[in-house]
Amino acid sequence: MEEVSTVQRRGAFGRLYHGETSFDFMGKKKIGFTISLILILMTIGSLFTRGLNLGIDFEGGVAWQVPVTATMDTDAARTVLSSNGIEADNAKIQILTNGSTKSLRIQVGDQTPELQLKVKDDLATASKTDANEVSVSSVSSSWGRSITEKAIRALIAFIVLVSLYIAWRFEWRMALAAILAMLHDVLISVGVYSIIGFEVTPATVVAFLTILGFSLYDTIVVFDKVKDNLDKFAGSRTSMANITNVSMNQVLMRSINTSLAAVLPVVSLLVLGSGVFGAIALREFAIALLVGLLTGSYSSIYIASPLLSLIKEREASYRNFRGEHAVGAELAHMVLSGTATGAKSVRRQASATDGTQASNFAPTSTALLTHPPRPRKKRRR
Repeated sequence: MEEVSTVQRRGAFGRLYHGETSFDFMGKKKIGFTISLILILMTIGSLFTRGLNLGIDFEGGVAWQVPVTATMDTDAARTVLSSNGIEADNAKIQILTNGSTKSLRIQVGDQTPELQLKVKDDLATASKTDANEVSVSSVSSSWGRSITEKAIRALIAFIVLVSLYIAWRFEWRMALAAILAMLHDVLISVGVYSIIGFEVTPATVVAFLTILGFSLYDTIVVFDKVKDNLDKFAGSRTSMANITNVSMNQVLMRSINTSLAAVLPVVSLLVLGSGVFGAIALREFAIALLVGLLTGSYSSIYIASPLLSLIKEREASYRNFRGEHAVGAELAHMVLSGTATGAKSVRRQASATDGTQASNFAPTSTALLTHPPRPRKKRRR
């Protein structure tokens, strides 16, 4: 009795903290799918029209870095390239900031060693600085292709191994939903890089691999609770949508805490590393992580779990209950009690009560019983 009364007195945050919310996630799955579809279409369109701004480690080529001075800017750099017979229109020129100093990073295709040194000297002359202050680095195109192929092979191997593990630990349907949600997160993160035009470097690849790990972790947290509830609701003739809704409500606070614990350091890295110290590499790395972490948190609730429900609904055990899911008081009862017994009677009580909000309804001690209370026997005098 005391525990039930405590539940009734809890506010919105108390219910969230104790996993006693009754949000209808499955009822909003179409909204989540629509948002994701729009983002994916934008990503595909940007990849076909703009492509990715691949760094020198992937494309190969030559890069010079020269300090920005009164006589050295983007136009002056292009003039130096043109005077040496290099097509300046296709050159990638970036302004890098490191504290109070600025420099230009000029990247072009493969060039001969002699021409690399000639351009270096001309940049030093144009900027009126010493030649030692101008750095030059080169990567062959074959090495860049090799790195790209290795990254793709590593990604494929990672997906295969993770799929096999999830299928062994849970089931193949959960593995399929988790991998689709993970690919959804990476694709949207890549789309952000394509749309904004950030350079893809090896650090970016590391960030994407980190996104894969976080996306899977957050999804597995929900799927582990779904697996437990599949056993609890096995004999109650409950729809898969109900089991998914109950599971997501019960682990919602844990998912939020996990996301906050991961996002806050990344935000600090983005603000301090990029904003205060001017580290461009940290900015691009942190943006990839931030987008991936936010997308991963979103996909574990609105992509992975609804996909799992849609796949599981094809099974004979849940096929007859397709499209059915509890809301309001009925859902709250299932979350609190961990069973579907008596849920319909709770819904009828809630609908008959004037002024009761279904989303805030907490079942009474009588409603939580699976059968009417037995009357007490009168004692003989």
